[in-house]
Amino acid sequence: MGYDLVTFGEAMIRLSPPHFQRLEQTTSLDVQVGGAELNVAVAAQRLGLETAYVTRLTANPLGRMIANKAREQGVDTSHVLWTQEDRVGLYFTEFGASPRPNSVLYDRRDAATAHIQPGMVDWKTVFTSARWFHTSGITPALSASAAATTREAVKAAKAAGLKVSIDLNYRARLWSQDQARAVMTDLMKDTDVLITTEEDTERVFGITGKDYDEVARALAARFGLEAVVITLRETPSVWRNTWGAIALAGGEIHRGPVFDLELVDRVGAGDSFAGGFLFGYLKEGPGMAVRYGVAVSALKQTNPGDLCWATPDEVERTLKGGSLRIVR
Repeated sequence: MGYDLVTFGEAMIRLSPPHFQRLEQTTSLDVQVGGAELNVAVAAQRLGLETAYVTRLTANPLGRMIANKAREQGVDTSHVLWTQEDRVGLYFTEFGASPRPNSVLYDRRDAATAHIQPGMVDWKTVFTSARWFHTSGITPALSASAAATTREAVKAAKAAGLKVSIDLNYRARLWSQDQARAVMTDLMKDTDVLITTEEDTERVFGITGKDYDEVARALAARFGLEAVVITLRETPSVWRNTWGAIALAGGEIHRGPVFDLELVDRVGAGDSFAGGFLFGYLKEGPGMAVRYGVAVSALKQTNPGDLCWATPDEVERTLKGGSLRIVR
């Protein structure tokens, strides 16, 4: 079976106290499934791409919960590696309100994906008739073996003729800036499209500029990238943000719409952006890509959980400035 998009990375179980409670005070937890590359695959699949998700999961109820959620959204999980060893990672999200920001607590050490090794995945089979491969900077941050496997996957994707996109996604709680710079600089050699933020670009690559356009051009020049995408968020309060993006491709800057958001849950916003962007890029090009990325991500941030539940019709209506009246 051929795929429009293959993604690779770790998925976890997310546990969140309801009603803005702190972890120390709650007596219950809401359960969600999420992980950067799974979120990307789900968003792209819902828009119309054929997607597959590669990961390593422990064969227990938590691992099955993750795989079932991917399949529920139409994402192919036939290349998931199953093990009786290790564990499924957890993470806890506390929702804040100004002046207390949202916060995340990871419990993912020794999780199954962190113990993945080069040679475990048959990338040649996975990439047969596929068009695009996507991963993020979170995956190589999990462990040295995960970094080596990410490198293996990127090399195999290029050898199979796929385009490669990477979301820089720097996580300070997983690795240092120096570690990230060394690994991600190496991966850029085989990357076609980089998705990032101005903040992550400075922390990982030490690149700054007078504006976002200049940062994008500096990244493209340094790494020879086909396209550079920078998502733009302003946070006047925890629950009121503005959201937009730019994309540099073929020397031209494409600007997405800017939305004023009433947030419900911003976790996974960048991943849904990536899914929408890749859908638009594969269908028409960078102009459609940046518009779809922003709109899909804006819609994702209006529902709880990491995954995107937007439909193509909703995206089109949002891009046309759809009314906020009840849709009947």
